[in-house]
Amino acid sequence: SSTEAPRERIDYAKRGLCAWCSVPDNKKATPREAWQFGSDFGKLHGEFPGLADKNGSGWFHRHVHRVVDFVRENPERVSSSAQKKCAAIEKGFDRAWRDKVIQMQIPLFAPTTKGQWGLRFDSFLAQALELGPLRDEERSLPPELVEQLRALTPKGVPVEMVETMVSYYLANKPEDSDWVVLPVANFDAYFGTTSFGRKYLKQIPEIILERSETGFGLCRYRLGGTLAIQ
Repeated sequence: SSTEAPRERIDYAKRGLCAWCSVPDNKKATPREAWQFGSDFGKLHGEFPGLADKNGSGWFHRHVHRVVDFVRENPERVSSSAQKKCAAIEKGFDRAWRDKVIQMQIPLFAPTTKGQWGLRFDSFLAQALELGPLRDEERSLPPELVEQLRALTPKGVPVEMVETMVSYYLANKPEDSDWVVLPVANFDAYFGTTSFGRKYLKQIPEIILERSETGFGLCRYRLGGTLAIQ
């Protein structure tokens, strides 16, 4: 029921994540013991028919293979680099994704957990509870702030990226801190280019924003004290 409190729906949300991430077992693989983590969640098809099919192929698994199929069938419409990457994906994606899905289920304090394993289902669920319901809001910046940003943004850096970062900051600043977590990988996806994280972010001066180094697709930042954000 949609009237349930979010914390009462954690198990449901986790099953949904498993269904979305599902990848069919290798036909030659040794059957797993009952206590071992798996990556084939075809059994969840009945509960999440749009996320996992009966064969254990989850939404993401199907999406990746559709991209590969498109590249293979339309070589004239993609770059040679994309063709090479898709050839590698076609050959090794399923195995790598199985490993990743299993890794994402390992508890935070398990002896086998490694420091670089920053992504796990429990982390996703905790972040969702902290962030609350999805928001769809339009936020307009004060004209004087927009004027400042356009004057301070270095030549070559898309000013719309800077304005988006400022809007995100103002929408997500906590009451007890000046710092906001910036999901760099998500912003790359939003802008449709990794140039944001690899190139432009480094060129934004501290007078606009201060930030920490990016690690595992995240950093934290705060706006410069001279900006007209009041």
